[in-house]
Amino acid sequence: MEDIGSVTGLVHSTESFGSVDGPGVRFVIFMQGCKMRCKFCHNPDTWAMTNDKSKERTVDDVLSEAIKFKSFWGSRGGITVSGGEAMLQMPFVTALFTKAKALGIHCTLDTCGLPYSTQPDTLAEIDRLLAVTDLVLLDIKEINDVRHRELTGHKNSTIIDFSKYLSDKEVPVWIRHVLVPGETDFDEDLVALGDYVKTLANVQKFEVLPYHTMGEFKWRELGWDYPLVGVKPPSASRVANAKDLLHTEDYQKYLERVKN
Repeated sequence: MEDIGSVTGLVHSTESFGSVDGPGVRFVIFMQGCKMRCKFCHNPDTWAMTNDKSKERTVDDVLSEAIKFKSFWGSRGGITVSGGEAMLQMPFVTALFTKAKALGIHCTLDTCGLPYSTQPDTLAEIDRLLAVTDLVLLDIKEINDVRHRELTGHKNSTIIDFSKYLSDKEVPVWIRHVLVPGETDFDEDLVALGDYVKTLANVQKFEVLPYHTMGEFKWRELGWDYPLVGVKPPSASRVANAKDLLHTEDYQKYLERVKN
């Protein structure tokens, strides 16, 4: 029997005290590689499938690093695997979550859902990963497919299909939407996204993440033109408007009921 602790993955970096990547304080593993090309991406250095700064690491290596911080997690924290796109390295993430859950660690998967496929081998691999996943953070970047293609370089139908699959399997999900002025803050799209998410049976939280420019310097370091030059973070009133149109309060009430 294979020792899953020796399974390797290409890891871009880790963060010891993540506070925005799932419940509680979390150890976050950022995987290398992503096929999305989001204009607002603040980690474009994770796009390539190989990177001079990334390292091939074993499950045991990463888990031993994470466990050093376990005392800070409390009853709600744990580990989150993000990216890049974590689902491009499913064997590693599945092995990591399998060993982590055996230690009683809460496991969160942060994904855009693009690698989802109903091809039998891929779907079986996805099911193995979801079986050891406590929570999925799913980005729905734009409900309008034309705008989604302009924003990310990809259609959104695969992501929508994945969200439905997660709902059918009753996998707990937090939906996340990055609010970018002039790109993802159209009222009609926010209404449509809010209506769509209401059809899903597994959503525990709906987060609006205001766009920020902190990743712009990474584009310049890579020698790339930043596509959103001059775009400012959304105003407090536009964030409040988005939360209202998306009915995010409804999901917050759910979390409060669960907590109590």
